[in-house]
Amino acid sequence: MTNGPSTSRGDWAVQLRGVGKCYRLGAGRAHDSLREGLMEGLRGLVRGSATPGETFWAVRGVDLDVARGETLGIIGRNGAGKSTMLKLLSRITPPTEGEIRYRGRLASLLEVGTGFHRELTGRENVFLNGAILGMRREEIARRFDEIVAFSGIERFLDTPVKFYSSGMYVRLAFAVAAHLRTDILVVDEVLAVGDAAFQKKCLGKMQDAATDGRTVLFVSHNMTALQRLCARAVWLEEGRIELAGDAADVVRRYLERGRTDDRVDVDAAERHGTHGEQVRVCACVLRSSGGDETTALAFGEPFTLEVTLRCPATEPVEDISIVVGIDSWADQTRLASCASEDRGLIVRMAPGERRRFVLNFDDPCLAPGNYAITLALRTGRQSILDRVPQCLAFEVMDVPHPGRVLPSFLAGAFRLNPEWEEG
Repeated sequence: MTNGPSTSRGDWAVQLRGVGKCYRLGAGRAHDSLREGLMEGLRGLVRGSATPGETFWAVRGVDLDVARGETLGIIGRNGAGKSTMLKLLSRITPPTEGEIRYRGRLASLLEVGTGFHRELTGRENVFLNGAILGMRREEIARRFDEIVAFSGIERFLDTPVKFYSSGMYVRLAFAVAAHLRTDILVVDEVLAVGDAAFQKKCLGKMQDAATDGRTVLFVSHNMTALQRLCARAVWLEEGRIELAGDAADVVRRYLERGRTDDRVDVDAAERHGTHGEQVRVCACVLRSSGGDETTALAFGEPFTLEVTLRCPATEPVEDISIVVGIDSWADQTRLASCASEDRGLIVRMAPGERRRFVLNFDDPCLAPGNYAITLALRTGRQSILDRVPQCLAFEVMDVPHPGRVLPSFLAGAFRLNPEWEEG
């Protein structure tokens, strides 16, 4: 584990020493804003006094130096403390302990569009939002044409933003924020906004900020973009710095850790059919190209799926077909499926028997995203012996496997890779 300053004593732009943020769960917690404090006070009048809640350290013991002109990536799983760290760095909330020091003017892109007024036009909101973000009116006017051109919504500039699509709203909001002239810029997942073409423009704007001497702190789940922008990265785990160093090395170690997290006890999972009384799925394991158990794959990485069955019945079970479905993790949409019987594998299980089957995916074409495996056992075409929905979740990361090229930003769950020729 690496947790400490990495720059020389005099060239830092942001410096953290012993920084921690503690929240009190339930009643009696500290508040980050006057509004939260007033609302809690009103709730207290209604409920009466309450006992103090449990304390929770979202961030603890962080020491970090960020050099002037450096672009630092911050990564970590959900709940690792990234959002709290961003609020601390952006001065939205004060630290419970420790100190954060800055050299230069700071701006943050945490919630794109904060300060937009729905009844005002796009033109009026450019000036309003720019002022909220710290830009002088003269500066906004000087950069107005550049902001509008970047957003690509010139035709609708004098239309109230309440009539904008969500994409138009976000494009204009990011265009305003991205044209700030600050010494330190804190950025949170801006590459997730807009369509593919606009995401590329956002990435280009972040690259401009990284090359013109500004200090950028960049939080993203897009590992390819993060490695492209950042020479150095910090990995947060349970509110502490797990590792800090070369971005490519930190990302690699982070992905390796993800390969063994979030295992599910399939044998105890919710199931359908005859609930596994005759034959039962008792284990499902995804293995990387190196043979390690994993929940994270690089794009294009070959993998194997190991399915283990056991037979609790007192009589043999005949004509079993193993069905594997790949679903979208977000909405459980079935994306693809296969059945063992299609390849001539029909299983017979004896009472008390336990058997393992291996599926080899040598040339997978899943796009970067989150997926889940659903397993079913059937006899014949209709009779379901056991079914375990979404028994294993996994992620295809936007980092290419060696020998593979990460595709351009295109829609769809699968990447097609035909041979191209002219003729």
